Amino acid sequence: MSVIRLLGLLVASGILVFAFFYFRGHRWSRETFLICALVASALFLVSLVPESADIFRDLLKLGDFEYGRLLALLIISNGALLLLVLHERAKLDSLKHLIDRSLRGAAIDAVMPQDEIATRLKRIMVIIPALNEADNLSVLLPRIPAQIGGIELGVLVVDDGSTDATQSVALEHGCLVARTPINRGQGAASRVGYGFLARHGVFIGVTMDADNQHEPSEIATLVEPVLAGRLDLVIGSRILGNADRDSTVRSLGVFAFSRLVSLLTGVHITDCSSGFKAFKIEQMTKLDLREDQFQSSEVLISAAKKGLRIGEVPIHVRRRGFGQSRKGTNFVYGLFWLRTAAKSWWR
Repeated sequence: MSVIRLLGLLVASGILVFAFFYFRGHRWSRETFLICALVASALFLVSLVPESADIFRDLLKLGDFEYGRLLALLIISNGALLLLVLHERAKLDSLKHLIDRSLRGAAIDAVMPQDEIATRLKRIMVIIPALNEADNLSVLLPRIPAQIGGIELGVLVVDDGSTDATQSVALEHGCLVARTPINRGQGAASRVGYGFLARHGVFIGVTMDADNQHEPSEIATLVEPVLAGRLDLVIGSRILGNADRDSTVRSLGVFAFSRLVSLLTGVHITDCSSGFKAFKIEQMTKLDLREDQFQSSEVLISAAKKGLRIGEVPIHVRRRGFGQSRKGTNFVYGLFWLRTAAKSWWR
């Protein structure tokens, strides 16, 4: 018997022994144990009876190659490994979705102040995800109008695991506050806001950044097409409007990615990365949103696939007030944005 066949028998034996002793107690997993047993059995069979692999060699038409049998086994084993990886990834995604729902539900249940939710809820609510933005919120919150066209406006600040005074500043300015114990990202924080507004039957939601880049006076411009019943989702566009000078690379990125989103959705979009948007809550709850970061593309792509009426209005985007942007370098931001867009389109 050749060395490679002996090695195969030893490895197969090792897999079986490891699987038995590792999974025999509280770690027992029938599915994982069966996978280990199948792998070990296949390795035993091929090591003891190499000719059993000829069926794969002939199926892949590798009989004319010197190491055709070995090549066939490598191809089949790598294919099986890929399937296993995809299976485990699907399980992880399912677990992540379950954890997200649990954390989101807990944050919604604990919105503060509990005894003033009814009085602070309004027909139009602004959702502001915030991470360590106490200084910016101190400037932003007093500038948000109390009403738009005679309709009262309320604010929900989603404190995404801040370690500064974000929560207390928001409460001092009469806002509702949902808090997550750990930082999960703007997308996850926004979903907390959507869920809370949907639970309480709010008509229209508005999202804006906590860094003072968006003008509160322009909320009325965003909301008007939704109130009039013309659109379900309105995006504030710095391209249609204007913005304080930004890096040329980032401006080119916004242009290129907006063209990509327009191509993927069939809806003409000029500013795909804008976090300043207004929407009907009833329509937003139809979207399957899962991304924790870079969620602007996910919202647009999901909304287009669900047939929501999407449009844009011009806005002005200012430079960040206090602190540093957490978006990372232009390259990193673009890379993760593309990944999120691809996942959202495929899903």
